Amino acid sequence: MEFRSAQSTHAVCGYCQSTVVRDGDTLSRLGKMAEVFNDFSPLQLMASGTFDNRPFTLVGRLQYKYSKGTWTEWHALFNDGSTAFLSEDNGAYVFTLPTVLQREVPTATQFRVGATTAIQGKPFSVASNEQVSLLSAQGELPHLPALGASFAMVELRSAEGEVLSIDYGPVLAGAVPALSLGRAVLLDELKLTGLRDESAKEEKGRQFSCPNCGTQVQVSLATSKSISCPSCNSVIDLSQGLGGELKHAIQNEPVNPLIALGTTGQLLGVVWQVVGFQHRMGYEPDDADEHFGWDEYLLYNRKRGFAFLVDATDGWSMVKPVTGAPVLNGNAQSARYLNTTYQRQSSYHAETSYVAGEFYWRVERDEKTFNRDFANGKSLLSQEEASSEVTWSSGTKLEGDVVAKAFNLSGKQDLFKRSDAQPLSSASGMGCGTIIVVIFLVLFFLFLISRCSRCDSNVENCSSSGTRTSSGSYGGFSGGGGHK
Repeated sequence: MEFRSAQSTHAVCGYCQSTVVRDGDTLSRLGKMAEVFNDFSPLQLMASGTFDNRPFTLVGRLQYKYSKGTWTEWHALFNDGSTAFLSEDNGAYVFTLPTVLQREVPTATQFRVGATTAIQGKPFSVASNEQVSLLSAQGELPHLPALGASFAMVELRSAEGEVLSIDYGPVLAGAVPALSLGRAVLLDELKLTGLRDESAKEEKGRQFSCPNCGTQVQVSLATSKSISCPSCNSVIDLSQGLGGELKHAIQNEPVNPLIALGTTGQLLGVVWQVVGFQHRMGYEPDDADEHFGWDEYLLYNRKRGFAFLVDATDGWSMVKPVTGAPVLNGNAQSARYLNTTYQRQSSYHAETSYVAGEFYWRVERDEKTFNRDFANGKSLLSQEEASSEVTWSSGTKLEGDVVAKAFNLSGKQDLFKRSDAQPLSSASGMGCGTIIVVIFLVLFFLFLISRCSRCDSNVENCSSSGTRTSSGSYGGFSGGGGHK
């Protein structure tokens, strides 16, 4: 067993999974560690890179579990002997350095999700407060919680994109919570070398029988928590693993995505694959009878994680969950994030009505959220509020022909065209004469409809049939609900 860092107290043997603890020059074997599960991460032990021009090497890995999924903490060792952690969660990465507070760290129960608190004179929003436990570990580590022991972990975020993590560890007499402070990073930014070869990834996947119809269902992504059956469209819960009892929900009225699942395309310089699709419906708080709808495509990239391609009547957009916590101002009329102010465009209740494909969170039909959409030019910011969490996403508007070209669907370019949902008086270049003509045409059209609606049951069928729409007059910047 080789200890590269003087701060490391534990190591897990890569051959026999023995856990070794170091006390001075004495080594003791504590037992065996559970094997790490294959999460298909591009990272691996001994991969190296730079953070703020400081070279580092990944020497250890901790895999944690919480109520909504799993994530990994990579132990990074700098050349000067200091350490840090690179957190990996569904393709999102946060690099943090150890830090201390100038006052006593509050207990975990004092942090309420969604509340704002001052840390070192700076406002932070409480993003999560979870009971977590260690699933497995590998390599060299500065600390090692007992396998399966539950303890609290709190995460706070600032409007500048900073992340403060408080690890309370197992409850021990006199134990002091471990704090780390950092920010979100991209793997390309870290200039990593020694990553896992993508061709070495096992492509066998996982298969199981649909609990509703018995059809074989293939799971492609290791982190998927929900998937739909390609035969009966049932939504199947994978959060307990394939070995547990699979729960499912039957879906009716299937919606056909404009972009097929599995399609690969390049947007904003990144190659994405469509792995999931959901149709959502919404209504304004003061108008529950008037519904609108939009579509969301879940995109996946091995190094960039997940993003959402949103198709709404007012246009296409691409958004991605953000690490920071934007600040709402003026009765939520605006939001400020990374020194940019966004004006509120709409607020509405949203509900998931249909899903297809794979999702990294436990997606549910009829899942409800309250959404706020903000914009600054083509830049977008969206807030989703569920019963247990608040999620922010940011992104940009896209032209329909750009989306069609990205997924090699230029032959269907007309299907990707969308119109801006703006009042007539604000449309560019529209004068009073044009507005009068438009109003006259609208009134004439309504007159014709009223004539047509006077049905004579003796000569025609007067029964009415509801139709389902997949477009709305506004909204649709949402980045998906119920995910971390």
